[in-house]
Amino acid sequence: MHPVRTTSDDNRECCFNLIPINYTMESLIKFVQDEFVTKKDFPKFSSGDTITVYYEIKEGEKTRTQFFKGVVIQRRGSGSTETFTIRKMSGTVGVERIFPINLPALQKIEVNKRGKVRRSRIYYFRELTGKKARIKEIRG
Repeated sequence: MHPVRTTSDDNRECCFNLIPINYTMESLIKFVQDEFVTKKDFPKFSSGDTITVYYEIKEGEKTRTQFFKGVVIQRRGSGSTETFTIRKMSGTVGVERIFPINLPALQKIEVNKRGKVRRSRIYYFRELTGKKARIKEIRG
């Protein structure tokens, strides 16, 4: 016989009361991730924005801060599994980097320019070079 779970009036809060009754395993995992993963307070940014990401690199015993400045190509996912992709030109070679939003090494994100684009994922930006690769800036 299964034990009966009772709650006392000791102002103890049980996390099981917050879980919906018709749950799936995916919703339980998402609930646990959203509740217990520490969230950092980054500014709002979207695709087309030019941002600078400062992140920590560990080389042996030493740690240093490096930055990656480029245009946001996409934001993907939600909650603790959200990622964003940044593209920058290094000489004539395009470099893309995917950052998880909850990466512990992320120190800060600066929004340099707000870009005006009509798509949430600007993959067409990869083929553009020169003056065509400019994005209009939102004034204000």
